[in-house]
Amino acid sequence: MVKKIGHYLTDEQLECFKGRLLKWKLELLKDSADARDMLEEQNFEANPVDSASNILSQAFELRTKDRARKLIKKIDKAIAKIDDGTYGYCEETGEPIGLNRLEARPIATLCIEAQERHEKIERDYREDVLEK
Repeated sequence: MVKKIGHYLTDEQLECFKGRLLKWKLELLKDSADARDMLEEQNFEANPVDSASNILSQAFELRTKDRARKLIKKIDKAIAKIDDGTYGYCEETGEPIGLNRLEARPIATLCIEAQERHEKIERDYREDVLEK
């Protein structure tokens, strides 16, 4: 996408979003480190019930860490977009995503209309697959 001239977000708004994104990333990294420490400390009991419970807990923590890893990638992408001047513009249409949407989801890459189209396509695809 071409860098926009006269960004619709002010420098102060962009810095605010960057600060929120960096804070969010640090929180995710801390939570991930805490989860890793917990996983390392877990003892697998001789009791099968306790062992199964620990395994389920470990699986949940691993899924959580994977989700955090993916979210951190999206946060890094949003920060890079702030730095290169393309933050806040829809990757599909090139139109502004909108301040309200960015406030609600600062990693948004699509405007509401484009996001709704993607969700409709996903919904229709799932329905087609389920019908077969």
